[in-house]
Amino acid sequence: FKNQFFAPFWSKILAPLLNVSCMRLSSVAEAFWSKINPGHKFSVFVLITQTATQEKEQTKLKVSTQSQPKAVDKFLKDFEAVIGIETHVQLSTLTKAFCSCPYNYGSPPNTSVCPVCMGLPGALPVLNSKVIECAVRVGLALNCKLSLNSKFDRKQYFYPDLPKGYQISQFDVPIASGGYLDVDLPLEYGGGHRKFGITRVHMEEDAGKLLHTDDPLFQIAYSYSYQMHHIVDLNRAGVPLLEIVSEPDMRTGIEAAEYAAELQRLVRYLGVGNGNMQEGSLRCDVNISVRPIGQLEFGTKVEIKNLNSFSSMSRAIDYEISRQVELHNQGQIDQIVQETRLWEEGAQKTVTMRKKEGLADYRYFPEPDLPGVTLTEEYVDSIRESLPELPEDKRRRYEKMGLSMQDVLFLANDINKYPETTDNCMFQIADFFDTTTAGGADIKLAANWIMGDIAAYMKNEKVTINEIKLTPQELGELIASIKDETISGKIGKEILFELIAKGGTVKGLIKEKDLIQASRLAILQEL
Repeated sequence: FKNQFFAPFWSKILAPLLNVSCMRLSSVAEAFWSKINPGHKFSVFVLITQTATQEKEQTKLKVSTQSQPKAVDKFLKDFEAVIGIETHVQLSTLTKAFCSCPYNYGSPPNTSVCPVCMGLPGALPVLNSKVIECAVRVGLALNCKLSLNSKFDRKQYFYPDLPKGYQISQFDVPIASGGYLDVDLPLEYGGGHRKFGITRVHMEEDAGKLLHTDDPLFQIAYSYSYQMHHIVDLNRAGVPLLEIVSEPDMRTGIEAAEYAAELQRLVRYLGVGNGNMQEGSLRCDVNISVRPIGQLEFGTKVEIKNLNSFSSMSRAIDYEISRQVELHNQGQIDQIVQETRLWEEGAQKTVTMRKKEGLADYRYFPEPDLPGVTLTEEYVDSIRESLPELPEDKRRRYEKMGLSMQDVLFLANDINKYPETTDNCMFQIADFFDTTTAGGADIKLAANWIMGDIAAYMKNEKVTINEIKLTPQELGELIASIKDETISGKIGKEILFELIAKGGTVKGLIKEKDLIQASRLAILQEL
């Protein structure tokens, strides 16, 4: 182990066994370390721990103190933003990319690791074939050209959560490239259809994760004062990722957020990942530059990280656009440097994180421990035939059925309507609607009932449409009974809520409660 990993292991594992005080253990550990490493000072904890005061002081040195810029619209009359997104999608495979370790979000630190994902000498990777299948599915869904012969490469960089010192990725021959993603913008933002280019889709492995805690359980043996501890959790190391790189086709924060939301919708629809941003299963790094309108050359690119929701992505982009435009207007273009910045949700601004690396810094070279990836036309065709109806195709089909764009977006994009429910909520609503109308129910009435009373009930009760008692067949029967005036709309609504809560059949409830006669009286009263 490297020094910074050995020291916590010594203090956390051997301390309970020796049953000595923390102060005594510190002395024992220091003496032991001096014997096995003569001449090396026992100060490795400094590398991974620091006091809260030190942390604040370092942050002050790193963080830009520029004030909040003015509104975006005021400046964009003379400038244009150029935005591209690198999206990392964590794949929902049973095991990691190159070993047999499972991965479950929230597991105790370092409980799903092995010599391969820990980067121990002599451990060789073996590719999980499911990763290739997921990559091909996503590549086809994004209208990409697939590389029948691709390979893996080593992307080399140093970071505490990367034990090997390199990441297995793909460089010059990605598995898919040259595609596009269709996006329908929400009506509240003007609506409209956009087509955003996809530069490439490639496979890679995830790194570990740094945990920052002041939990007393992580207090180091020789700590004499309150400290914030930074520990490495390697559970996530080796988890398969797809990196999807867009063309710089977006111009506003709204367009970028809708692109990311559509991408999330797509990976969930394909079943390749859950796309939960709060778990890090879908992470977006946004690259932004601004240029005077009419200029063809791109400006200096700035990368933004730490975007945990689509709304924060939109706000971060708007802030960064305003910041860069303001520097242009002040004649301080040299202050816009190629760097990585973090979005601070509390302060509502971006701050400097580090200088942005270039491709040369990663020193890519072919991965010697893995063979190339070869796809056959038959394999690709079999995956293409297994693809479900994609969200874009579903929206176009609903449009042809005569539904308004508002109805179309609700039925096909309802993933954002019920974030607290299951990942497949959007498919359930669309499938419920399709099954209802397949039985001959009026298309517009079916959409209205689902978007109205049924959706309200689901939202209030926090349930999915598959968890209510109403079936698509009975909704179709209810609509037919109202259309042929067997019952009135008012009585129909009463029956609807009865069916949603308790189930049953429309004909059974009408007969049981003698609603035909009551409905006729209601119709006469309405007349």
